[in-house]
Order: sequence, then structure tokens, then C-alpha cells
Amino acid sequence: MGQMNQDLLRDAATYADQWVAYQQERREVPGVVVAIRSDDRLLLCKGYGHADLERRTPMTPEHIFRIASHSKTFTATAIMQLVEAGKLRLDDPLAGSIPWLRDQIGLAGVTIRQALNHTTGIVRNGDDADYWQLDQPFPDNDELRRLVEHGGAVLDANTSFKYSNIAYALLGLVIEAVSGAPYDAYVKRRIIEPLGLDDTGPDTDAHCRARLATGYTARRFGLPHRPLPDVSTGALASATGFYSTVGDLCRYAAGHFFGDETLLSDASKREMQQPYWKVAQADMHYGLGFAIHEIGGRRFIGHGGGFPGHATMTLFDPRDRLVVVVLTNEVGGPAAILAHGILTTIAFALRQNTAPEGSAISYETFTGRFANIWGVTDIAAFGDALVALHPEADDPVKMITTLAVENEQTLRTMETNGMAAPGEQVRYIRDAAGHVEKVIMGGTSAYPIAIYRERPIGG
Repeated sequence: MGQMNQDLLRDAATYADQWVAYQQERREVPGVVVAIRSDDRLLLCKGYGHADLERRTPMTPEHIFRIASHSKTFTATAIMQLVEAGKLRLDDPLAGSIPWLRDQIGLAGVTIRQALNHTTGIVRNGDDADYWQLDQPFPDNDELRRLVEHGGAVLDANTSFKYSNIAYALLGLVIEAVSGAPYDAYVKRRIIEPLGLDDTGPDTDAHCRARLATGYTARRFGLPHRPLPDVSTGALASATGFYSTVGDLCRYAAGHFFGDETLLSDASKREMQQPYWKVAQADMHYGLGFAIHEIGGRRFIGHGGGFPGHATMTLFDPRDRLVVVVLTNEVGGPAAILAHGILTTIAFALRQNTAPEGSAISYETFTGRFANIWGVTDIAAFGDALVALHPEADDPVKMITTLAVENEQTLRTMETNGMAAPGEQVRYIRDAAGHVEKVIMGGTSAYPIAIYRERPIGG
């Protein structure tokens, strides 16, 4: 891949900001934080909505979230560090470091590699997993062993992708046995501190809880958002316990860029980022602790996370050094949808040409968000392209209308959906100061949002 055009990236980030703001409001998500980083530059880092609905606390990029299964990437990174140090091999059995596994039918031979890429066949969460809805504490080491000994082996190893939090909890025990240090101490010393991740850790504590975004249930069955308490994840910290901020996650993702060997060699990163297994009924593959996605014709590495009250996603391009992080404080929040929408927007922007200098008419006089009773239309500029898009869509650039400037008051619809109004004019009506009062598209008026909010229906 060639170097990304920074002007086009900035245009994409500008629109992503507007789109995420609309999506957060439309979906009634309590709060969202988004960051877009290109190389070492933050193009967007912003909060939307609220970190605490009851106190009406505005969401900010400084708020901390439970990043849940992002934890698996830290655990996988720690395993690969121990492999590089010659202290273990990927094809060593888990039982070599966890002696009680040797007596478990179907588990004595499962390997570290299989645990990393979710092919051990081990149960996902155990036979008593209501800790995921906070009805009981997360398992400690004794309960972890009980969950494994009572139905831990579900499928034969290495036959299919089977996601397992329990397998990653066992990898945490491997790290402790091989390194001779507690899991949290190892990851702090070898991953968190080298990258300067001051707001990241393997389980929440008093330091982070002061800035932890309150997690909420989703709105369902007429029930409102309900706040959820923060809890310790016990023996599952290595699978789901981590907390972080968007800034720290950008720095962490950058530690997995090719050419940055702060954590690992490029050879180890290539091994982790290989698409080992296709995930059934999902548009992704899985490597060693990382998921692999194809978005907008580009390969992205990363992981999502779901925790009681939080949903998160980080995706990055390790070659062209691009990172997108989305954090939400709602069970099942749209973190993955927003991250994918941002990346498809970036891909669309990068296919355009940069805007020529000295244009007679600035695109800025046409851009904005316009609404009527039928919906919302955004007019936005990406380089030399002026387009109309629909911010209600999960993918805002899946269906677009390209527009050509005719004069200061008129655009012409060029390429568009055939059910729309190809070839027709888009007319701007402005007041004496030049502010847009309405835009007529397909013969129908749409209004700037401030005007639409105040305008009576039918008049």
C-alpha cells in the first residue's frame, strides 16, 4: 500500500465526526468516544453523549472503558514475547504449564497455538456463566479449574474455530508459570510500561474507577438505560479484564505496526496477524489473538470487546499505520458498526483526488446536514468530490450521490441511485447574509437542522 494522502484522510475524519455524532443521537447510545490516528497524528479524538446519564457528565476522550476482549491481544502479545525469549513454543501443550490439565480427557494435548486462535474446543464460558450478567462474581482460579473439569472439552481440538474465554484464562496461567510473575505484573512491566500506557491495566482499580465511564444496559422492551456496576474479572482478566482509553489504545495499536519493535519483532507480528481461521457467519478471520478484517479493499487487524455496560472496537492497518478506535458505554453498543463505517468512509475518501487550489467556488458553501420528514441528507466534500450521503446508514458511503457545482446557488446531480433524481438540480435558498434557509433536492425542500427542529410540520 502506498502512503495515505493526509488531506483526504482529514476530509474523512471531518465527516466521520459528523456521522458518529448523528449515530450516537439516533441510536440513543449513552456515550461514544472515537479516535482516528494516522502514523503519530490524531486526526480525530472526541467524545459524544454522556459518560454518566444520571449526572449528565459529558463524555470525553479521557474517560476509561472496560475494553473486554481486547485483553486477548495483550495476552497473545505476552505469549509471543515468551516465545521470542525461548521460554516456550507455540505448539507446547497447555498442560506443560498447567499440570492439572494432564488429567482432563481431551485437554492434555491442546496447545498454546490452539488456545490463541480459539481452536482448542474448550467451552466458551463454562457451565455456570451468569457472571456475564453480574448475577455472581467472575471465576477465581479455583472456579476456573472447576469450569474446565466439568465439561471443559466440548469439541476435538483443531477442527473448527470455537471462541473461548476459558482458553484465554488458561493462557494467563501459562504466562504466570513460564514468566514466574503474576499475570498483571508481567503485562504491566513488558507491555504497558514500555508503551507508556498510563490509563491501561488488566483489571480495574481505584485509580481508573474515578474516570470510568458508567456502563449501561441497552434500551429494550420499553425499559430505560440502567446503570451497571463495575466488577473484578478475577481469573478471566487475561480474557476480558482490561481497561483503557482511546489514546492508550491508539498507542497500543501503534506498537503492533510493522517497523516498531518495542513489543515484538515484525516476524512475530506477521505470525499473529495471519488469517488462520475463517469465523463462521462473520466477515472476518482470526489469527493469534487478533481478528483480521477486509474493509474497503484494505486489511485491518484488531479486536472488539463486549463487557456488561461497554462495547468497544479497535482496528488498525499495520503497514500504512492507521488506527480507528471506538468505545461505547452500552451493552451491545455499536462500536463495530461505527468503526467499520469510519473505515469505509476513509476508503472512499482515499479514492478521490485532492481538491484543486484556487477554486472559484468553495465547497464549504454547500456542505451541511439537511432534514425533512422523509429523512436526513448530508452534503460533504472529500477532496475534489462533493457528495450527498445518508447518515442514518450503517455504511454512510454505500449509497452516495455525486454533485457538480453549476453556480453559487445550484448543484447538479450526477451519479446516484436510479430510484433517486439523476440529472436534476439541487437548489440552495439563502438569506441576505448568505446562510442556507433550505435546499431543494428532487423537488423537495430540506432544511438545516436548527431550522428543521423549530419548523412546524406542514408549514
